Amino acid sequence: MTDIERTEANEAQIAVHWKEEQYFEPAQEFIDQALMRDPTMRERFGEKNFPDCFREYADILTWFKPYETVLDASNPPFWKWFTGGKLNASYNCVDRHLDEHRNKGALIFVSEPEDEVPYVMTYQELYHRVNEMAALLQGECGLKAGDRVTLHLPMTLDLPITMLACARLGVIHSQVFGGFSGSACADRIKDSGSHHLITIDAYWRSGKLIDHKANADIAVKVAEELGQKVDKVLIWQRYPGKYSSPTPRVDGRDVFINDLLKQYRGRRVAPVPMDAEAPLFLMYSSGTTGKPKGCQHRTGGYLAYVAATSKYVQDIHPTDTYWCMADIGWITGHSYIVYGPLAIAATSVIYEGTPTYPDMNRPWRIAEQLGVNIFHTSPTAIRALRRLGPDAPIHGPQHFKHMTTVGEPIEPKAWRWYYEQVGKSKAVICDTWWQTENGGFLCSTLPALDKMKPGSAGPALPGIYPVIFDDEGHEIPKGSGRAGNMCIRNPWPGIIQTIWGDDQRFVDTYYRRFCKNPNSRDWRDWPYVSGDGAMDAPDGYFRILGRIDDVINVSGHRLGTKEIDSACLTVPEVSEAAVVPVHDEIKGTVPEVYVSVPSGTKDPDAVARRVVKACEDIIGKIARPEKVYVVPDMPKTRSGKIMRRVLASISNRRDVGDVTSLANPEIVETIRIEVQGK
Repeated sequence: MTDIERTEANEAQIAVHWKEEQYFEPAQEFIDQALMRDPTMRERFGEKNFPDCFREYADILTWFKPYETVLDASNPPFWKWFTGGKLNASYNCVDRHLDEHRNKGALIFVSEPEDEVPYVMTYQELYHRVNEMAALLQGECGLKAGDRVTLHLPMTLDLPITMLACARLGVIHSQVFGGFSGSACADRIKDSGSHHLITIDAYWRSGKLIDHKANADIAVKVAEELGQKVDKVLIWQRYPGKYSSPTPRVDGRDVFINDLLKQYRGRRVAPVPMDAEAPLFLMYSSGTTGKPKGCQHRTGGYLAYVAATSKYVQDIHPTDTYWCMADIGWITGHSYIVYGPLAIAATSVIYEGTPTYPDMNRPWRIAEQLGVNIFHTSPTAIRALRRLGPDAPIHGPQHFKHMTTVGEPIEPKAWRWYYEQVGKSKAVICDTWWQTENGGFLCSTLPALDKMKPGSAGPALPGIYPVIFDDEGHEIPKGSGRAGNMCIRNPWPGIIQTIWGDDQRFVDTYYRRFCKNPNSRDWRDWPYVSGDGAMDAPDGYFRILGRIDDVINVSGHRLGTKEIDSACLTVPEVSEAAVVPVHDEIKGTVPEVYVSVPSGTKDPDAVARRVVKACEDIIGKIARPEKVYVVPDMPKTRSGKIMRRVLASISNRRDVGDVTSLANPEIVETIRIEVQGK
């Protein structure tokens, strides 16, 4: 091996081939109405003013008892925010708005069946419904502050009502994504030590009324086998007064919430003053590898952070109609459908079903009907909506002032489509980066102050101080364009407290790797490790390259999967792309690519050739895919994310494992036959 080859093989950084993109200016019309126009914002939140700068966020909230200390960093990395203060999340999201916004819409529920009229729930009605549910949880279940309760609910109004009722009592809620299996729910019941499960009989998905109660029976059975007994299953009815599940109710264990609520009509429950550090909820990771992590979020710091970022990054005014197309079962839905928007008196849309059902234009019909002017979705959803055809116009006269993208990096091609077709080249786009553990956005442009750049998450948000380390822990110079491990040098209010029941795993997962001195009590020695690769461009904008463990090492060259995906997506016929690493005896690993194309696409072999050429032209010969498979669809989770693990298993001739919880499990065998033969 030559010295050059040895250097390349040991190089810590990820190779970066993405070119810098042009800037797009926010419209003056947007700037004139923006909630954050003060150019000194980032200076005020600079390191010399840390941590007191976050008083601005805390002071958005109503406190029953004022906090004494902004940040207690005496026991790293177990940070404490706004210590000594007492507040209640339910009160901040509901009660305090009644004087001014009593008859304003808080939540607008849109059923998947289009013949069902959208339902507007005012702040006044939300107040009544949350109080009655809190009274039920007290009276029927004996729940009190510090208890845990597991929710396995879909996207209906019952979910935020239940969350806010729990928060009113100080009960820690653990919402399991509605698309997860009963067994996955059981794992979370066991880990959290929950004795109560709140579920629903049925919900709509892709034109079918799904039997959800069956999952509850599985969850209770498996949880008991794991050693955790569920005392009671509380069931919301999708259609009150009617049981929509073919799965029978279990006598003595199962109760219908809609029936019980009649006994609590008009009841009021005083919001319990909770310590700022009291846990508000648990949000479990997906658990595709290893034991799911119960990310434990605090009340004060979390609520302050999501309220402020909803206000300043998403620019939500009380007069706006805001739609985050995420699922409340994930952190995006907790932070930016429920807690953040409601804390600032927003009107927030909740859509029950599949965004592409019955056709690709459903979201735009909803937006037009409800007058949505702030739209928040994921690159996955954007790519799915583009499958109608990259040049097909978006129908409907919607007028978005602001559009957010969240959950994963968005490639420039998809960004431009989003900006031009959906935003009519007028809406401001905030491409955000953050994680379940972070509570809220960490990187984004401030929409009235910063220029937009396709494919870039933008600079760090005020009060967030990133650093990129190479694998040896050396800091990569700012603005160098070299990539490495994305870390955050400082604590912030939205960061999780710990992993539920496992402090050591919390330290090992997020702080151990680049901690300079495990005995230090200086927060500067405890950088947060995100697990994502990133580069810092000369303009200070960060580009996220995907998970470090998704990097493909080809003959010593570390290639980011998102960059290869992005190259594939420059081919006009390609709607979605997923690159996976495949073992190779000579090169170590090689990339194989899966691409999906709109139905009716002719000559898939020609598409595959263009994909190969695009990878070579944009990145180089080193990124040439070993194989390109043109498939009718990708295996996806119920939230729309491509399951690369399944594709990698097929390419590497491994068992794909349990795929029954996928949104489209039947596609897995179709792809396997195409790749491996019968």
